[in-house]
Amino acid sequence: MRALSRMTRLPRALVAISAALLTLMTANSGVEAQRVPELRLTAPRFADPDRVAKLRRAFPEIDQGFREFLAREHIPGAAWGVIIDGALAHVGTAGVRDVRTKMPVERDTVFRIASMTKSFTALSILKLRDEGRLSLDDPADRHVPELKNLTYPTDDSPRITIRHLLSHAEGFPEDNPWGDQQLAATAADLSRMMRSGIPFSNAPGVAYEYSNYGFAILGRIVANVSKLPYSTYVTTNVLTPLGMASTTLEPKAVPADKLAHGYRWEDERWKEEPQLADGAFGSMGGMLTSVQDLATYVGLYLAAWPPRSDPESGPLRRASLREMQQISRPRPSTVTRSSSGSPQLNAGGYGFGLGISETCSFGHVVAHSGGLPGFGSQMRWLPEYGVGIVALGNRTYTGWGGPIGAALDLLDKTGGLRRRVPQPSPALVESRAAVSRLVEKWDDFEADRLAAVNLFLDQSKDRRRQEIEALTAKLGACKADPGFTEVENALRGSWSFTCERGRIEASITLAPTLPPKVQFLEVGALQPRSRATCQ
Repeated sequence: MRALSRMTRLPRALVAISAALLTLMTANSGVEAQRVPELRLTAPRFADPDRVAKLRRAFPEIDQGFREFLAREHIPGAAWGVIIDGALAHVGTAGVRDVRTKMPVERDTVFRIASMTKSFTALSILKLRDEGRLSLDDPADRHVPELKNLTYPTDDSPRITIRHLLSHAEGFPEDNPWGDQQLAATAADLSRMMRSGIPFSNAPGVAYEYSNYGFAILGRIVANVSKLPYSTYVTTNVLTPLGMASTTLEPKAVPADKLAHGYRWEDERWKEEPQLADGAFGSMGGMLTSVQDLATYVGLYLAAWPPRSDPESGPLRRASLREMQQISRPRPSTVTRSSSGSPQLNAGGYGFGLGISETCSFGHVVAHSGGLPGFGSQMRWLPEYGVGIVALGNRTYTGWGGPIGAALDLLDKTGGLRRRVPQPSPALVESRAAVSRLVEKWDDFEADRLAAVNLFLDQSKDRRRQEIEALTAKLGACKADPGFTEVENALRGSWSFTCERGRIEASITLAPTLPPKVQFLEVGALQPRSRATCQ
């Protein structure tokens, strides 16, 4: 009050300014009060200190599996790698990069990776988005004038957006056989194609259908918005910052003693495929790289997990990298068989330049394959496990799905392939202690203090007390065990109690209030847990 009374002696304008500043300071102090340490998330972490050592035990069997695959599928040469926590932990090579000279594949041999290029294009688009130079919901024709007169398949079709193109939802037909032969098309060729019209298999925005053409258009958007050739933009903003010196879009830029030649197996012999030059369709499938460089690139995506407060260090914000690894356009689910022969449901879709799956074995899986005449490749990683696998081969459409799946199964068998463990917030730890005290000895004041507004409306306080007391009367005195048995996230967890004649379990979820209070509480006899499966 004294401060306000002094202000009344100031000129009226200064009083108004001072009052506004005081209001702003008060508001800001309220904002700062919300940024208390108790509300900051602690990143999930791996619980097993021997995790990496366990995973390494699988490397010999993984190598054996890949080599058997090469022999069985008539693949001249290959390189593969296992990435753990963003670093290349193991490299395997086999066969030759050049059938004529018999020169072997080495860890720095450069292979074409075809459609895996699409994620580089998507990353470039998101970087331009983060810089405010475009929006993912911009109509594509805003940045590519050749699309302005496109004839849409229905009168109610929306204009194609950048988001549609990134997620294969623009409505163009699947075009792998045709697209494979377009890499060397010139910029003028692409412009002419677009001006002449594009047929649609679906209206934009209603279905997933894989389109190389769509990613060629995204490459044009990168070039038009950045005012740089696509290859220059990607090299300057992605490859160079990551130290990917062996990676390029132009086969002629690869030293002859590093380049893998591509082949098809036909008439019981390998026939060499010509290397297609870089052109206007390079943004859909023109990249060449080594297993070392590709591991670095996969490491970038793995390093985006988990969300945390560390300083940013990559060419793209971690949040944007995670955005690329989330489903943007779903696709039909499939049932496949694992390497052990058991059926598995695979549900997922397409993110931005990346395929996303949810599997029974590993949950969230991110992957993309690449196939062109002479080459086949795949990268696959498990964000929650910090592990990825890459494989490069020089036979047309080398299909790496089987051996990579088998390699992940081998890693799983070591016992080292486990998810990061979520960490409880201080509020969850405090609520756990309060609920534990209630279970051990009920207290109405404690119950009122921890309860969110709904808790005793959903089930009365008296009924909850009676149920807990009946349980402890049956099992005897109970004491909370140390820690949580499961932390699902920062505000939800379960823990157990050891009683004189058995065990019980408590589960709580905290409400979105400050302070976070208990909105869900369940206490009951401990039941044996079973691992969920899709069988």
